[in-house]
Amino acid sequence: MLIIQVVVVLLAFYVAWNLGANDVANAMGTSVGSKAVTLKQAIIIAGILEFTGAVLFGHEVTETLATKIANPALFAATPQILLTGMVTVLISSGVWLQIATSRGLPVSSSHAVVGAIAGFSWVALGVGAIDWSSIGFITIGWILTPLISGAIAALFYSQIKHWILDQPNQIVQLQEWIPWLSTLLLGVFGVIVLPSLTQPLTNFVIEQVGFNIPAYDIPLLTGAVAAVGLTIISWRQLKETEEAFPSPQSPLPLIPREAPTFPNSIERLFARFQLLSACFVAFAHGSNDVGNAIAPLAAIVYINRTGSVPTDGITIPIWILILGGAGIVGGLAVWGKKVIATIGENIIALQPSSGFCAELATATTILIASRLGLPASTSHALVGGVVGIGLMQNFKSIKFQTLKGIAAAWLITIPVSAALSAAIFSIARILFL
Repeated sequence: MLIIQVVVVLLAFYVAWNLGANDVANAMGTSVGSKAVTLKQAIIIAGILEFTGAVLFGHEVTETLATKIANPALFAATPQILLTGMVTVLISSGVWLQIATSRGLPVSSSHAVVGAIAGFSWVALGVGAIDWSSIGFITIGWILTPLISGAIAALFYSQIKHWILDQPNQIVQLQEWIPWLSTLLLGVFGVIVLPSLTQPLTNFVIEQVGFNIPAYDIPLLTGAVAAVGLTIISWRQLKETEEAFPSPQSPLPLIPREAPTFPNSIERLFARFQLLSACFVAFAHGSNDVGNAIAPLAAIVYINRTGSVPTDGITIPIWILILGGAGIVGGLAVWGKKVIATIGENIIALQPSSGFCAELATATTILIASRLGLPASTSHALVGGVVGIGLMQNFKSIKFQTLKGIAAAWLITIPVSAALSAAIFSIARILFL
Protein backbone atom coordinates (compact mmCIF):
# COMPACT_ATOMS: atom_id res chain seq x y z
CA MET A 1 0.00 0.00 0.00
CA LEU A 2 2.83 2.38 0.85
CA ILE A 3 4.48 1.66 -2.50
CA ILE A 4 1.23 2.53 -4.32
CA GLN A 5 0.94 5.80 -2.42
CA VAL A 6 4.52 6.74 -3.30
CA VAL A 7 3.86 5.95 -6.97
CA VAL A 8 0.74 8.16 -6.96
CA VAL A 9 2.68 11.04 -5.38
CA LEU A 10 5.42 10.65 -8.00
CA LEU A 11 2.80 10.67 -10.76
CA ALA A 12 1.37 13.95 -9.43
CA PHE A 13 4.88 15.40 -9.33
CA TYR A 14 5.35 14.19 -12.92
CA VAL A 15 2.22 16.05 -14.06
CA ALA A 16 3.31 19.20 -12.21
CA TRP A 17 6.75 18.89 -13.82
CA ASN A 18 5.22 18.74 -17.29
CA LEU A 19 2.82 21.57 -16.47
CA GLY A 20 5.80 23.69 -15.45
CA ALA A 21 7.65 22.82 -18.64
CA ASN A 22 4.68 23.69 -20.85
CA ASP A 23 2.00 25.89 -19.34
CA VAL A 24 4.17 27.91 -16.95
CA ALA A 25 6.70 28.63 -19.68
CA ASN A 26 3.96 30.64 -21.38
CA ALA A 27 4.05 33.22 -18.64
CA MET A 28 7.69 34.12 -19.34
CA GLY A 29 7.88 33.40 -23.07
CA THR A 30 7.21 36.94 -24.25
CA SER A 31 9.68 38.44 -21.76
CA VAL A 32 12.47 36.14 -22.93
CA GLY A 33 11.58 36.66 -26.58
CA SER A 34 11.74 40.45 -26.24
CA LYS A 35 15.09 40.22 -24.35
CA ALA A 36 13.58 41.95 -21.30
CA VAL A 37 14.98 39.09 -19.22
CA THR A 38 17.35 36.23 -19.94
CA LEU A 39 16.19 32.61 -19.86
CA LYS A 40 17.95 32.08 -16.52
CA GLN A 41 16.30 35.16 -15.01
CA ALA A 42 12.90 34.04 -16.33
CA ILE A 43 13.26 30.63 -14.70
CA ILE A 44 14.20 32.21 -11.35
CA ILE A 45 11.38 34.80 -11.44
CA ALA A 46 8.70 32.36 -12.59
CA GLY A 47 9.93 29.69 -10.21
CA ILE A 48 9.59 31.90 -7.14
CA LEU A 49 6.27 33.49 -8.10
CA GLU A 50 4.63 30.36 -9.50
CA PHE A 51 5.57 28.42 -6.36
CA THR A 52 4.30 31.19 -4.08
CA GLY A 53 1.03 31.53 -5.96
CA ALA A 54 0.52 27.77 -6.06
CA VAL A 55 1.14 27.20 -2.34
CA LEU A 56 -0.73 30.24 -1.01
CA PHE A 57 -3.70 30.47 -3.37
CA GLY A 58 -4.00 27.17 -5.24
CA HIS A 59 -6.95 25.70 -3.31
CA GLU A 60 -9.93 26.82 -5.39
CA VAL A 61 -9.06 25.37 -8.79
CA THR A 62 -7.83 22.16 -7.17
CA GLU A 63 -11.12 21.70 -5.37
CA THR A 64 -13.14 22.38 -8.53
CA LEU A 65 -11.25 19.88 -10.67
CA ALA A 66 -11.35 17.25 -7.95
CA THR A 67 -15.11 17.43 -7.42
CA LYS A 68 -16.90 19.09 -10.35
CA ILE A 69 -15.93 17.61 -13.75
CA ALA A 70 -16.94 14.04 -12.91
CA ASN A 71 -20.24 13.75 -11.05
CA PRO A 72 -19.07 12.56 -7.59
CA ALA A 73 -22.54 11.40 -6.52
CA LEU A 74 -22.45 8.66 -9.15
CA PHE A 75 -19.19 7.31 -7.70
CA ALA A 76 -20.38 7.38 -4.06
CA ALA A 77 -21.02 3.64 -3.90
CA THR A 78 -17.75 2.75 -5.66
CA PRO A 79 -15.03 5.15 -4.45
CA GLN A 80 -12.27 2.80 -5.67
CA ILE A 81 -13.40 3.38 -9.25
CA LEU A 82 -12.98 7.14 -8.83
CA LEU A 83 -9.58 6.58 -7.20
CA THR A 84 -8.41 4.40 -10.08
CA GLY A 85 -9.76 6.92 -12.55
CA MET A 86 -7.82 9.77 -10.95
CA VAL A 87 -4.62 7.71 -11.22
CA THR A 88 -5.27 7.32 -14.95
CA VAL A 89 -5.81 11.09 -15.17
CA LEU A 90 -2.34 11.67 -13.77
CA ILE A 91 -0.76 9.25 -16.23
CA SER A 92 -2.59 10.36 -19.38
CA SER A 93 -2.38 14.14 -18.82
CA GLY A 94 1.28 13.90 -17.82
CA VAL A 95 2.15 11.89 -20.94
CA TRP A 96 0.30 14.27 -23.26
CA LEU A 97 1.91 17.37 -21.72
CA GLN A 98 5.33 15.78 -22.09
CA ILE A 99 4.69 14.98 -25.75
CA ALA A 100 3.54 18.55 -26.44
CA THR A 101 6.50 20.03 -24.56
CA SER A 102 9.02 17.88 -26.45
CA ARG A 103 7.68 19.41 -29.67
CA GLY A 104 7.65 22.95 -28.26
CA LEU A 105 3.86 23.21 -28.49
CA PRO A 106 2.06 25.34 -25.86
CA VAL A 107 -1.10 23.47 -24.87
CA SER A 108 -3.61 23.97 -22.08
CA SER A 109 -2.94 21.82 -19.04
CA SER A 110 -6.49 22.41 -17.82
CA HIS A 111 -7.85 20.96 -21.05
CA ALA A 112 -5.57 17.94 -20.71
CA VAL A 113 -6.74 17.22 -17.15
CA VAL A 114 -10.42 17.89 -17.87
CA GLY A 115 -10.25 15.72 -20.99
CA ALA A 116 -8.65 12.93 -19.00
CA ILE A 117 -11.30 13.12 -16.26
CA ALA A 118 -14.06 13.05 -18.88
CA GLY A 119 -12.44 10.07 -20.62
CA PHE A 120 -12.30 7.74 -17.64
CA SER A 121 -15.71 8.88 -16.35
CA TRP A 122 -17.35 7.96 -19.63
CA VAL A 123 -15.82 4.48 -19.64
CA ALA A 124 -16.55 3.93 -15.94
CA LEU A 125 -20.20 4.99 -15.65
CA GLY A 126 -21.32 6.25 -19.03
CA VAL A 127 -21.83 9.63 -20.63
CA GLY A 128 -24.02 10.82 -17.74
CA ALA A 129 -21.03 10.79 -15.39
CA ILE A 130 -19.58 13.86 -17.13
CA ASP A 131 -20.62 17.40 -16.24
CA TRP A 132 -21.20 18.60 -19.80
CA SER A 133 -21.91 22.17 -18.74
CA SER A 134 -18.31 22.43 -17.49
CA ILE A 135 -17.02 21.00 -20.78
CA GLY A 136 -19.14 23.57 -22.60
CA PHE A 137 -17.62 26.41 -20.58
CA ILE A 138 -14.14 25.17 -21.41
CA THR A 139 -14.96 25.05 -25.12
CA ILE A 140 -16.32 28.59 -25.09
CA GLY A 141 -13.27 29.83 -23.21
CA TRP A 142 -11.00 27.94 -25.63
CA ILE A 143 -12.51 29.78 -28.61
CA LEU A 144 -12.85 33.24 -27.11
CA THR A 145 -9.63 33.57 -25.12
CA PRO A 146 -7.14 34.08 -27.99
CA LEU A 147 -9.57 36.32 -29.88
CA ILE A 148 -10.18 38.62 -26.91
CA SER A 149 -6.51 38.70 -25.91
CA GLY A 150 -5.44 39.49 -29.48
CA ALA A 151 -7.91 42.36 -29.71
CA ILE A 152 -6.83 43.84 -26.37
CA ALA A 153 -3.12 43.49 -27.20
CA ALA A 154 -3.66 45.19 -30.56
CA LEU A 155 -5.54 48.02 -28.85
CA PHE A 156 -2.86 48.54 -26.18
CA TYR A 157 -0.01 48.38 -28.67
CA SER A 158 -1.70 50.73 -31.16
CA GLN A 159 -2.02 53.37 -28.42
CA ILE A 160 1.57 52.98 -27.21
CA LYS A 161 2.82 53.05 -30.79
CA HIS A 162 0.82 56.17 -31.64
CA TRP A 163 1.49 58.18 -28.48
CA ILE A 164 5.05 57.09 -27.69
CA LEU A 165 6.93 54.98 -30.25
CA ASP A 166 6.01 57.06 -33.32
CA GLN A 167 6.62 60.43 -31.66
CA PRO A 168 9.82 62.44 -32.34
CA ASN A 169 10.65 62.90 -28.63
CA GLN A 170 9.91 59.46 -27.23
CA ILE A 171 11.49 60.06 -23.81
CA VAL A 172 9.25 63.07 -23.11
CA GLN A 173 6.18 61.16 -24.25
CA LEU A 174 7.06 58.19 -22.09
CA GLN A 175 7.52 60.48 -19.09
CA GLU A 176 3.98 61.77 -19.60
CA TRP A 177 2.60 58.27 -19.98
CA ILE A 178 4.37 56.67 -17.00
CA PRO A 179 1.49 57.36 -14.52
CA TRP A 180 -1.02 55.83 -16.93
CA LEU A 181 1.12 52.79 -17.66
CA SER A 182 1.71 52.31 -13.94
CA THR A 183 -1.99 52.55 -13.16
CA LEU A 184 -2.88 50.22 -16.02
CA LEU A 185 -0.31 47.65 -14.97
CA LEU A 186 -1.17 47.67 -11.26
CA GLY A 187 -4.90 47.95 -11.97
CA VAL A 188 -5.18 44.89 -14.20
CA PHE A 189 -2.87 42.63 -12.23
CA GLY A 190 -4.02 43.98 -8.89
CA VAL A 191 -7.58 42.88 -9.52
CA ILE A 192 -6.32 39.37 -10.25
CA VAL A 193 -3.82 38.97 -7.42
CA LEU A 194 -4.70 41.38 -4.62
CA PRO A 195 -8.20 40.09 -3.73
CA SER A 196 -6.68 36.74 -2.73
CA LEU A 197 -3.68 38.40 -1.13
CA THR A 198 -5.76 40.76 1.00
CA GLN A 199 -8.68 38.47 1.84
CA PRO A 200 -7.11 37.32 5.14
CA LEU A 201 -6.68 41.00 6.10
CA THR A 202 -10.28 41.73 5.14
CA ASN A 203 -11.53 38.82 7.24
CA PHE A 204 -9.39 39.95 10.20
CA VAL A 205 -10.81 43.49 10.07
CA ILE A 206 -14.37 42.15 9.85
CA GLU A 207 -13.81 39.85 12.85
CA GLN A 208 -11.89 42.31 15.05
CA VAL A 209 -13.50 45.66 14.20
CA GLY A 210 -16.98 44.37 13.62
CA PHE A 211 -17.91 46.08 10.36
CA ASN A 212 -18.04 44.72 6.85
CA ILE A 213 -15.68 45.83 4.08
CA PRO A 214 -16.61 45.49 0.40
CA ALA A 215 -14.49 42.74 -1.12
CA TYR A 216 -12.52 45.02 -3.43
CA ASP A 217 -11.93 48.05 -1.16
CA ILE A 218 -8.57 46.86 0.24
CA PRO A 219 -7.29 45.55 -3.12
CA LEU A 220 -8.21 48.79 -4.90
CA LEU A 221 -6.58 50.90 -2.18
CA THR A 222 -3.46 48.73 -2.27
CA GLY A 223 -3.37 48.92 -6.05
CA ALA A 224 -3.69 52.71 -6.00
CA VAL A 225 -0.81 53.07 -3.54
CA ALA A 226 1.32 50.67 -5.58
CA ALA A 227 0.55 52.55 -8.80
CA VAL A 228 1.63 55.86 -7.26
CA GLY A 229 4.81 54.25 -5.93
CA LEU A 230 5.62 52.69 -9.30
CA THR A 231 5.06 56.04 -11.00
CA ILE A 232 7.48 57.83 -8.70
CA ILE A 233 10.11 55.11 -9.07
CA SER A 234 9.71 55.08 -12.85
CA TRP A 235 10.07 58.86 -13.10
CA ARG A 236 13.26 58.77 -11.04
CA GLN A 237 14.78 55.94 -13.01
CA LEU A 238 13.79 57.57 -16.29
CA LYS A 239 15.74 60.64 -15.26
CA GLU A 240 18.70 58.57 -14.02
CA THR A 241 18.70 56.63 -17.29
CA GLU A 242 18.84 59.82 -19.36
CA GLU A 243 21.71 61.20 -17.27
CA ALA A 244 23.76 58.07 -16.76
CA PHE A 245 23.15 56.24 -20.03
CA PRO A 246 22.82 58.73 -22.87
CA SER A 247 23.93 56.22 -25.49
CA PRO A 248 21.11 54.18 -27.12
CA GLN A 249 23.13 51.02 -26.58
CA SER A 250 23.54 51.48 -22.82
CA PRO A 251 21.94 48.82 -20.60
CA LEU A 252 18.90 49.49 -18.46
CA PRO A 253 19.75 50.05 -14.75
CA LEU A 254 17.38 47.36 -13.46
CA ILE A 255 18.58 44.81 -16.01
CA PRO A 256 22.00 43.23 -15.39
CA ARG A 257 24.78 44.46 -17.66
CA GLU A 258 25.21 41.06 -19.28
CA ALA A 259 21.65 41.24 -20.62
CA PRO A 260 21.23 41.85 -24.37
CA THR A 261 21.10 45.44 -25.59
CA PHE A 262 17.93 46.94 -27.05
CA PRO A 263 17.42 48.89 -30.29
CA ASN A 264 16.79 52.17 -28.42
CA SER A 265 16.40 53.68 -24.97
CA ILE A 266 12.60 53.47 -25.06
CA GLU A 267 12.67 49.70 -25.40
CA ARG A 268 15.17 49.48 -22.53
CA LEU A 269 12.75 51.43 -20.37
CA PHE A 270 9.77 49.33 -21.43
CA ALA A 271 11.74 46.26 -20.35
CA ARG A 272 11.19 47.33 -16.74
CA PHE A 273 7.41 47.41 -17.20
CA GLN A 274 7.46 44.09 -18.96
CA LEU A 275 9.49 42.53 -16.18
CA LEU A 276 6.76 43.53 -13.72
CA SER A 277 3.95 42.35 -15.97
CA ALA A 278 5.65 38.96 -16.33
CA CYS A 279 5.96 38.67 -12.55
CA PHE A 280 2.25 39.23 -12.01
CA VAL A 281 1.28 36.81 -14.79
CA ALA A 282 3.49 34.12 -13.23
CA PHE A 283 2.00 34.65 -9.76
CA ALA A 284 -1.60 34.64 -10.96
CA HIS A 285 -0.95 31.62 -13.18
CA GLY A 286 0.56 29.63 -10.32
CA SER A 287 -2.41 30.38 -8.09
CA ASN A 288 -4.91 29.18 -10.68
CA ASP A 289 -3.26 26.34 -12.58
CA VAL A 290 -1.53 24.31 -9.89
CA GLY A 291 -4.86 22.54 -9.45
CA ASN A 292 -4.43 20.92 -12.85
CA ALA A 293 -1.48 18.94 -11.50
CA ILE A 294 -2.60 18.10 -7.98
CA ALA A 295 -6.41 17.86 -8.10
CA PRO A 296 -6.37 14.12 -8.91
CA LEU A 297 -3.89 13.54 -6.07
CA ALA A 298 -6.08 15.51 -3.67
CA ALA A 299 -9.07 13.34 -4.58
CA ILE A 300 -7.02 10.15 -4.18
CA VAL A 301 -5.72 11.22 -0.75
CA TYR A 302 -9.26 12.09 0.37
CA ILE A 303 -10.64 8.69 -0.72
CA ASN A 304 -7.79 6.82 0.97
CA ARG A 305 -8.25 8.75 4.21
CA THR A 306 -12.06 8.67 4.46
CA GLY A 307 -13.10 5.75 2.30
CA SER A 308 -15.67 7.99 0.61
CA VAL A 309 -15.95 10.23 -2.43
CA PRO A 310 -15.57 14.04 -2.01
CA THR A 311 -18.95 15.60 -2.83
CA ASP A 312 -19.13 18.92 -0.99
CA GLY A 313 -15.57 20.13 -1.53
CA ILE A 314 -12.33 19.06 0.10
CA THR A 315 -9.54 20.60 2.12
CA ILE A 316 -6.24 20.50 0.26
CA PRO A 317 -3.29 19.54 2.53
CA ILE A 318 -0.41 21.99 2.35
CA TRP A 319 2.06 19.26 1.43
CA ILE A 320 0.12 18.60 -1.80
CA LEU A 321 0.30 22.28 -2.74
CA ILE A 322 4.04 22.32 -2.01
CA LEU A 323 4.49 19.18 -4.10
CA GLY A 324 2.70 20.83 -7.01
CA GLY A 325 4.68 24.03 -6.70
CA ALA A 326 8.00 22.17 -6.54
CA GLY A 327 7.13 20.08 -9.60
CA ILE A 328 6.15 23.18 -11.56
CA VAL A 329 9.44 24.91 -10.78
CA GLY A 330 11.51 21.85 -11.68
CA GLY A 331 9.74 21.30 -14.99
CA LEU A 332 10.09 24.94 -15.97
CA ALA A 333 13.81 24.95 -15.19
CA VAL A 334 14.68 21.72 -17.01
CA TRP A 335 12.21 21.45 -19.91
CA GLY A 336 10.65 24.91 -20.27
CA LYS A 337 13.06 26.31 -22.86
CA LYS A 338 11.31 24.92 -25.94
CA VAL A 339 7.87 26.34 -25.17
CA ILE A 340 9.39 29.67 -24.10
CA ALA A 341 11.10 29.85 -27.48
CA THR A 342 7.86 29.03 -29.34
CA ILE A 343 5.86 31.77 -27.63
CA GLY A 344 8.61 34.40 -27.46
CA GLU A 345 10.52 33.92 -30.70
CA ASN A 346 8.81 31.66 -33.23
CA ILE A 347 5.55 33.58 -33.85
CA ILE A 348 6.83 37.14 -34.33
CA ALA A 349 9.92 39.09 -33.25
CA LEU A 350 9.12 40.88 -29.98
CA GLN A 351 10.45 44.02 -28.30
CA PRO A 352 9.74 44.93 -24.65
CA SER A 353 7.00 47.40 -25.68
CA SER A 354 5.11 44.76 -27.67
CA GLY A 355 5.81 42.02 -25.10
CA PHE A 356 4.43 44.25 -22.35
CA CYS A 357 1.20 44.72 -24.32
CA ALA A 358 0.88 40.98 -24.96
CA GLU A 359 1.25 40.18 -21.25
CA LEU A 360 -1.11 42.95 -20.21
CA ALA A 361 -3.68 41.62 -22.68
CA THR A 362 -3.20 38.11 -21.30
CA ALA A 363 -3.94 39.17 -17.73
CA THR A 364 -6.91 41.30 -18.80
CA THR A 365 -8.40 38.40 -20.76
CA ILE A 366 -7.99 36.02 -17.81
CA LEU A 367 -9.71 38.58 -15.57
CA ILE A 368 -12.66 39.02 -17.95
CA ALA A 369 -13.05 35.25 -18.30
CA SER A 370 -12.96 34.81 -14.53
CA ARG A 371 -15.65 37.46 -14.06
CA LEU A 372 -17.86 35.68 -16.61
CA GLY A 373 -17.18 32.29 -15.05
CA LEU A 374 -15.32 30.99 -18.11
CA PRO A 375 -12.08 29.00 -17.75
CA ALA A 376 -9.09 30.82 -19.23
CA SER A 377 -5.91 29.36 -20.69
CA THR A 378 -2.58 31.16 -20.37
CA SER A 379 -1.27 29.64 -23.59
CA HIS A 380 -4.37 30.66 -25.52
CA ALA A 381 -4.26 34.19 -24.16
CA LEU A 382 -0.55 34.75 -24.77
CA VAL A 383 -0.60 33.33 -28.29
CA GLY A 384 -3.62 35.49 -29.09
CA GLY A 385 -1.87 38.55 -27.64
CA VAL A 386 1.30 37.94 -29.63
CA VAL A 387 -0.67 37.48 -32.86
CA GLY A 388 -2.60 40.67 -32.13
CA ILE A 389 0.71 42.53 -31.87
CA GLY A 390 1.86 40.95 -35.13
CA LEU A 391 -1.26 42.15 -36.92
CA MET A 392 -0.54 45.72 -35.79
CA GLN A 393 3.13 45.57 -36.79
CA ASN A 394 3.24 43.63 -40.02
CA PHE A 395 0.86 40.88 -41.09
CA LYS A 396 3.60 39.18 -43.10
CA SER A 397 5.87 38.98 -40.02
CA ILE A 398 3.63 36.38 -38.37
CA LYS A 399 4.95 32.84 -38.73
CA PHE A 400 1.75 31.04 -39.62
CA GLN A 401 3.45 27.66 -39.79
CA THR A 402 4.12 27.91 -36.06
CA LEU A 403 0.51 28.95 -35.43
CA LYS A 404 -0.77 25.93 -37.35
CA GLY A 405 1.17 23.60 -35.08
CA ILE A 406 -0.08 25.40 -31.95
CA ALA A 407 -3.71 25.37 -33.15
CA ALA A 408 -3.49 21.67 -33.97
CA ALA A 409 -2.19 20.94 -30.46
CA TRP A 410 -5.03 22.95 -28.95
CA LEU A 411 -7.68 21.17 -30.99
CA ILE A 412 -6.56 17.65 -30.16
CA THR A 413 -5.69 18.12 -26.46
CA ILE A 414 -9.10 17.22 -25.01
CA PRO A 415 -9.85 14.21 -27.28
CA VAL A 416 -6.31 12.83 -27.03
CA SER A 417 -6.26 13.15 -23.22
CA ALA A 418 -9.74 11.63 -23.02
CA ALA A 419 -8.77 8.70 -25.26
CA LEU A 420 -5.55 8.05 -23.34
CA SER A 421 -7.36 8.14 -20.02
CA ALA A 422 -10.17 5.90 -21.26
CA ALA A 423 -7.72 3.32 -22.61
CA ILE A 424 -5.56 3.29 -19.48
CA PHE A 425 -8.62 3.09 -17.21
CA SER A 426 -10.05 0.18 -19.23
CA ILE A 427 -6.82 -1.75 -18.77
CA ALA A 428 -6.57 -0.87 -15.06
CA ARG A 429 -10.18 -1.95 -14.44
CA ILE A 430 -9.52 -5.35 -15.99
CA LEU A 431 -6.31 -5.85 -13.99
CA PHE A 432 -7.16 -4.37 -10.59
CA LEU A 433 -10.93 -3.90 -10.13
